Amino acid sequence: MSTFAAFFSSMGTAVQGAASQGVLWGVMTLGLYITYKVLDFADLTVDGSFALGGAVSATLIVGGMDPFLTLIAALLAGMLAGAATGLLHTKLQIPGILAGILTMIALYSINIRIIGAANVPLLGEKTVITAITDTLPIGKNWAAILIGTIVAGAVIAALYWFFGTEIGCAIRATGSNERMVRALGGSTDQLKIIGLALGNGLVALSGGLVAQSQGYGDVGMGTGTIVIGLASIIIGEVIFGAGGNFARRLLSVVLGSVVYRVIIAMVLRLGLKSTDLKLLTAVIVALALSIPVLRRDKDLRVYGIVLLAGAVLYLLLVNAAAALAPGNATLLFAARFAALGATAAGFGTIWLTGRRKMAAILKR
Repeated sequence: MSTFAAFFSSMGTAVQGAASQGVLWGVMTLGLYITYKVLDFADLTVDGSFALGGAVSATLIVGGMDPFLTLIAALLAGMLAGAATGLLHTKLQIPGILAGILTMIALYSINIRIIGAANVPLLGEKTVITAITDTLPIGKNWAAILIGTIVAGAVIAALYWFFGTEIGCAIRATGSNERMVRALGGSTDQLKIIGLALGNGLVALSGGLVAQSQGYGDVGMGTGTIVIGLASIIIGEVIFGAGGNFARRLLSVVLGSVVYRVIIAMVLRLGLKSTDLKLLTAVIVALALSIPVLRRDKDLRVYGIVLLAGAVLYLLLVNAAAALAPGNATLLFAARFAALGATAAGFGTIWLTGRRKMAAILKR
């Protein structure tokens, strides 16, 4: 009984930590939402601008600057990176994806120049997290959730106001129908630059928050950022809906980031190796994208449920076998065989049931 209590206790701690990271990464997802959804621009700059925000914030903290002010510096640095991508695309006529890749590559060297090494530790330095934990009687995870919620809420409110202004509406119109905006006399080049600067500024702001939360800034901390952001956006739209007003859609993006992190934490706690995270992310995105099809097709939905149940059963049995008899290869093999066999039996049962129904219909 104590073993299960310890397991659920560790699971709760992992979920709490995942939620804190999900809120901080949610600010990045808001920035990606602007470029990917609002502006309809496949911007790969975010992998570099996220690390840029972390590098700027961490380096300035080590230099003695107030941690809250370093977040403003990270925001401005990210806006410059986004503007650079916008200029490459609009003024030099470089395709959007290639422009983002060029800026991302350049930012790797720039980030190393800023840090002066591969990473910069923040051990013993004052950060926004320690500032809250020193003021309030709460732990690190709750402090991260608090600061992340405040920043995400402020960003959502600011974006809701901004995209209701004339410039904001013009940016949204550019993403929907660029030719119409040009026909009405709008400068789509300037609007793209503003949108990219704003989006990458928020990404860099998130990078600064994450760097202060994890205790170091690293030049490689932005690797895979765009995949994580897209997964969060898709999950948020699927679970919480893509409809409603603009503020609700922005909120769903942040909640999608939290759900994504919680899923990752729970699966890792059930025994999945950290090296399989990229595979897990791809599976999550694929499932989220296929949900509209699964809703329409009953057969595919049933197969999907069986596959998901089989994956959960596999993780539970393998984790239980490893906990009961560590190093027992026979028991581990039996657990895997049982999970795979149960999944195969489920698929077979569904297939046979469908065949019998089809035969009954043909007989009629």
